[in-house]
Amino acid sequence: MAGHSKWKNIQRRKNAQDAKRGKIFMKAAKDIYIAAKEGGADPETNPALRLAIDKAKAQNMPNENIERNIKKATGTLDGVSYEEVIYEGYGPGGSAVMVELLTDNKNRSAAEVRHAFSKSGGNLGENGCVSFLFNRKGYLVIERSKTDADEDTVMLAAIEAGAEEMETTDEVYEIYTEPENFKEVRDALANEGFEFDTAELTLIPTTYTQLSEDDQAKMERLIERLEDLDDVQDVHHNAE
Repeated sequence: MAGHSKWKNIQRRKNAQDAKRGKIFMKAAKDIYIAAKEGGADPETNPALRLAIDKAKAQNMPNENIERNIKKATGTLDGVSYEEVIYEGYGPGGSAVMVELLTDNKNRSAAEVRHAFSKSGGNLGENGCVSFLFNRKGYLVIERSKTDADEDTVMLAAIEAGAEEMETTDEVYEIYTEPENFKEVRDALANEGFEFDTAELTLIPTTYTQLSEDDQAKMERLIERLEDLDDVQDVHHNAE
């Protein structure tokens, strides 16, 4: 029995590591896709793509995965057409959830997302049911440990680049922009030598929903189920 228990513990640990690795790859794939779609498939002329590829390789993402996501973005993947889709729904406790996908089959994706919601105490809604509770923003994160610049220097650089706001924690500088200014701010800060842990357009809640302990557990399961879907690129919610 002891040996069996040890096997199960190792198996659970491996499954958790595999899931974490899958989420890291998902984020890297999204960054590659967005960069290639925005600036083209050549990393020599597309600095954002070059950075995304370097980060993906640092996470040991296989070259074939990198190439596939570039081809998805540029519409050259064996004639398969991928479409960006956003689904909206209600999570546990009446929380608002937005799910961004990249799919070649909307019917399959809708069924999978609906199933994830229903299994976790939520339900998929109609377009527009919760999107008014979010604002799209550019979002840049600079790890404090990866820059010699102090807070005032980073803030001044962000202001000069056209950023809207900056928040500081013990670990990171978080910079927000209007969507139309995101690329300009990102490129200006990159030219100043700053490296980003995150650089993306994202959805920021305008209000938050307080959840009970039970609903918090359900919400965590919903997010896990959604993030485990192959087509899902990002999950946003307003649960506090």
